[in-house]
Amino acid sequence: MNETTDTPRGKLHQLFDSNFLDYTSYVIRERAIPDADDGLKPVQRRILQTLANMDDGRFHKVANVVGETMKLHPHGDQSIFDALVNLANKDYLIERQGNFGNIFTGDQASAPRYIECRLSPLARETLFNKDLTEFVDSYDGRMQEPVRLPAKIPLLLLLGAEGIAVGMATRIMPHNFNELLHAQIACLRGKDFTLYPDFPRGGIIDVSDYNHGNGRLRCRARLTQLDARTIVVTELPYTTTTQNLIESVEKAAKANKLKIASINDYTAGKVEVEIKLARGVLAEETIDALYAFTNCEMSISPNLVTIEDNMPCQREVEEVLRRNTDLLKANLEKELRIELGRMEEKWHARKLEQIFIEERLYKEIEEKTNYKAIISSIRQCLAPYTEELRRKITTEDIERLLEIKIRRISRYDINRQQKELRDIEKQIAEIQHSLSDMIRFTIAYLEDLLTRYGEQFPRRSELRRFDEVDARAAALSNLTVGYHRDSGFLGHKVRAEGTVNDMECACSEYDRLLLIFKDGLYKVVNVTDKLFVGSELYWFGVVKDDLLFNLIYRHGPENLTYAKRFTMPKFILNREYRLFEADKRSTILLLRLDGEEGLRIRAALVPSARAKHNSIELDFNDVLIKGAGAKGKRLTNRIVRRITDITGTPKKPAPVPQELPGLTETNQKKPDKS
Repeated sequence: MNETTDTPRGKLHQLFDSNFLDYTSYVIRERAIPDADDGLKPVQRRILQTLANMDDGRFHKVANVVGETMKLHPHGDQSIFDALVNLANKDYLIERQGNFGNIFTGDQASAPRYIECRLSPLARETLFNKDLTEFVDSYDGRMQEPVRLPAKIPLLLLLGAEGIAVGMATRIMPHNFNELLHAQIACLRGKDFTLYPDFPRGGIIDVSDYNHGNGRLRCRARLTQLDARTIVVTELPYTTTTQNLIESVEKAAKANKLKIASINDYTAGKVEVEIKLARGVLAEETIDALYAFTNCEMSISPNLVTIEDNMPCQREVEEVLRRNTDLLKANLEKELRIELGRMEEKWHARKLEQIFIEERLYKEIEEKTNYKAIISSIRQCLAPYTEELRRKITTEDIERLLEIKIRRISRYDINRQQKELRDIEKQIAEIQHSLSDMIRFTIAYLEDLLTRYGEQFPRRSELRRFDEVDARAAALSNLTVGYHRDSGFLGHKVRAEGTVNDMECACSEYDRLLLIFKDGLYKVVNVTDKLFVGSELYWFGVVKDDLLFNLIYRHGPENLTYAKRFTMPKFILNREYRLFEADKRSTILLLRLDGEEGLRIRAALVPSARAKHNSIELDFNDVLIKGAGAKGKRLTNRIVRRITDITGTPKKPAPVPQELPGLTETNQKKPDKS
């Protein structure tokens, strides 16, 4: 029911809507989603600004840093501490001293009063510049905090980020420092580039579906086969620790998906988890199972959502890097122009000082007692030299000249002053040259960063395409499915009833079973605890692509016997199919899987006075392979009483019966298949 805003209920709805939108905007912009320009969430930005305010080159107690940051961050100290530890463990912006936890094992950091930190040289050089930073009042108005930092490196892609806001979430993968800066150089040169993630825990990454930061990644641990029964984990997938990896291995072992003897964690500075396998289990067979059933392989779904111009938006990795590169070039140009202005002011002040002292203009004011007269006198004395200057003379310039002490005038060195002016002019020329080609200057800046810091940040993760592990193929056959004909039940719990099963089959919980009934009906079902299938089941087994069946069946309407071969048929789960035409008198006489020696059978026929022989033999190698539903090859025109498997027995010479043209004689060689 629609409520008008004039009613109390309507006003309440309006109030809730307004407050919810305010809360949503606050969570998105102020807590969960990082900014595209400096790559930081507000709490991270406040931590770094606080460290910059406190920076004196020495380490600071983390407890003190957290306390100072609370002056800018309107939340509890625990959220600040967690964010600081997380930022420090990325090894780019904060140097650590003490136990900051272990990203490999998942161990927590020590209490903040026991550990220390400070800004790294990279952070000092690339994150802060008061001339380029916009400051606003903090939440209580007592301090100033930056709106965003003028970052000169692409922090958003370097650090990565995760956050859940209201109605949206972000998951940005970390990338390699060197690759990001090389990509920025390529961007400045107008070349194409491609970026892929790099994780601090190493591991192997399949980036086939990365889709520029918004697709899917598959990450694997690096497994080393130490010997036939020992596997060692030396690198971990993204977000995985040795603790939850060990838990997943133990869980899989309890579920009989793996067979291990022990698992030990020797991780310290490097990952080392040793998995000892059970007796009779080989490492080669277990590696696929580790990838299939444990956290040794993880699937990650990146989602690059960021804040641009105070609005959340979804972007691609390359778009973010181009924006960061354009911002870097703009910031460097601003810095150069600010520095150029300072150098020109410095040159102007030195030039005025040179004129004032060398031309002894100070003597013109020795008799002056009035301040205005002194200013006017100096201005008149400087007027002939205005063409040597680069801007007009101001009152502030004259006041600066009046502040020169007599000692400095008496010790004035003309040659030294001229050398300083030439040095300043040289610096001004260099800055102007840099401003004339900002692309070249920006590339040189990035190359300098790569030279000085690149070796500290090598790629840790290996990029490799790998096939998806088939869980059915990797699973152990830890279940025994039984069939009890009297009760008509099939399943891996049928055996528990204490009765002897008529048929059994070893399989895993991921397998599918092919059921073939006496009347020629067949279907495929999942492995189940207990399923009623009736008393007419003739054969069942695990579905495999390489199965080859040899079948002899009686066709009811004709009362004749047929033979055929067929491979594992295609199927839809739980749907019924037929091997031959349905009839109450049709039945399977023999069904065997094809073995190494093939299959030979002897068919006993109903005796006939006119027949010389009452049996025939058939080698199934001579029977063509057809579809499961195709009609078979007729054995004989006579009625077959019994079928006997004679595979492996020597062939007895016997003439071919006249009424069986085309069948193999018992004394005849097999046809040449070539």
